[in-house]
Formats: sequence, structure tokens, C-alpha cells
Amino acid sequence: MLTDTAFDPSKHTVVAARTFEDLTIGEVFNAPSRTVTDAHAAAFQTVSADNHPIHYDAVYARAHGHAAPVVHGLQVLAFTAPGATLFPQYIGDVFVAFAGLTAEFHKEVNAGDTLYSALEIVGLEPGESTGIVTTRVTVHNQRGDLVLSGEHRYLLRLSR
Repeated sequence: MLTDTAFDPSKHTVVAARTFEDLTIGEVFNAPSRTVTDAHAAAFQTVSADNHPIHYDAVYARAHGHAAPVVHGLQVLAFTAPGATLFPQYIGDVFVAFAGLTAEFHKEVNAGDTLYSALEIVGLEPGESTGIVTTRVTVHNQRGDLVLSGEHRYLLRLSR
């Protein structure tokens, strides 16, 4: 039987917290697969206010060489959010800021595509009291095509 005195919020974590110093180059944080639907694309169009017909008009998209409306690139980039993986659960106690990103779009994404994102640690630069973690980000579709690649940089507190 649990009592109120046994409650410890620090015990309610998904994974054990780690520090900057615990991270290693080559670690990969995979996100679960996600199938993009027309509803996702419509919701993102509403949020982004991007009203280009390439994203919602099938006739327009076909007339411009696409099989179907193209999912917004920024929506595909959102699939690389660290929160799509367990990475923020590991670094929650030492996370300071999202420092920047780059992205390249390689292939279009359409509703019905299933996306697989991953973050791989490719750089660890310790400073005086903080360090920069650089991750290579990738998104593949269900055919194994690389649809997006880039890098994210995060500023973390050091434990020393």
C-alpha cells in the first residue's frame, strides 16, 4: 500500500535522466512511425496559414507534376522535433535551449506516406557551464527514400 509520504515526483519519468556528459556520439533516437493523413495536412495548413494550392488542390498539384497535394515541408520538418523521440525525456533536467537547425528537403511527401524520423548525435561540444549537442536528423518514407535531412543543435547545462 502506498502512502502520501511515499510520493516522489522524480520517480515518474519515462526513462532515467542523463547529463550532457552521459551522451555519446553515434547514439540514435528513433521516433515511432507516423502516417500523414489529409486531416494532418489540413490542420497544418490552418495553423501555418500557407494557402498555396499545391498543398490542398489535387487538380492543381497534378497539373504541376505531382501525383497528389504535397505535404508542407515545415510539417515534415516538425516530424524531426526531439519530442517525437525519447531524447527530451533523457535531457529534460539539463536542457537549456533549442539553438538552431538546418534542413534539406529531398523528396515530396503526400498524404498516406508513413514517415520514420531519427536523431543521431554527431557532435558534443562542452563549454564552461553548457555544451552544444548536434544531432543529424533524417526522415525516411515507407519506401526507404530519404525525404528530409539536416541538423539540430541543443544547448545543455553541464553537470560539473
